[in-house]
Amino acid sequence: MLFKYVPMYGVILAFKDYRFIDGIFGSPWAGWENFRTLVEGRDFPRAFRNTVIISLYKLIFGFPAPIILALLLNELRVILFKRIVQTLSYLPHFLSWVVLAGVFMELFSPTRGIVNYIITAMGGEAIFFFGDKDWFRTLLVSTDVWKSVGWGSIIYLAALSSVDTSLYEAAVVDGANRWKQMVHITLPALIPVTTIMFIFAVGGVITDDFDQVFNFYNPAVYEVADVLSTYTYRVGISEMEYGLATASGLFTNVIALILIVSANFIVRRYSEYGIW
Repeated sequence: MLFKYVPMYGVILAFKDYRFIDGIFGSPWAGWENFRTLVEGRDFPRAFRNTVIISLYKLIFGFPAPIILALLLNELRVILFKRIVQTLSYLPHFLSWVVLAGVFMELFSPTRGIVNYIITAMGGEAIFFFGDKDWFRTLLVSTDVWKSVGWGSIIYLAALSSVDTSLYEAAVVDGANRWKQMVHITLPALIPVTTIMFIFAVGGVITDDFDQVFNFYNPAVYEVADVLSTYTYRVGISEMEYGLATASGLFTNVIALILIVSANFIVRRYSEYGIW
């Protein structure tokens, strides 16, 4: 709480013409000027567009992935194999994006990467994946799904562990095969937790993974890779425009709040589930 709420007074920087020598409270008020400069700038609309596009890709491909993995793991009956698969799928979550960026940079390197070695061996031309605008988002989304799918499946497996086994036994007596058991018992059991996770995912559409993007991107792919967090970092740290950077962060948080409240309202209107 100390580190979450006490620093929130700093949001007033978004409405001030900040001068380092005057401090936060001594700097003159600028009203909505920082937000006007933000919207009219050349880089912010691009960063906003990239954030939404990349986040939607992650929502489309990343949200169902842990559910599918949880369903597959739930169907495994060999306990040892199930534990091995779970362990291997969880491990990437504990690796830093700094480490993973270095690994993937080597794997996809145009000169020494094994991926390009296979491509050239088959008669193709080497591709600079992380410097190619057509490939960058694909790699960004796929590596994020790979890293998070195992850890994300834990909550769904926990929900499945609470399903009464007598339901499956009754289904077997009635002649239901494994597919019908999953459709009529397993999937309905996941609806409450899936709904909650979906609301959170919608709220995260305007946010992005700074660690991943910052370690993967480069000036060659700014056009498709520069997102709100990297833009805020560049403006605040590199250019020392603290008021502008704070305005960017506040804008992102307000949009995220609107999205999550709207998603919860819609879900609550058509179902009994929701965050509140």
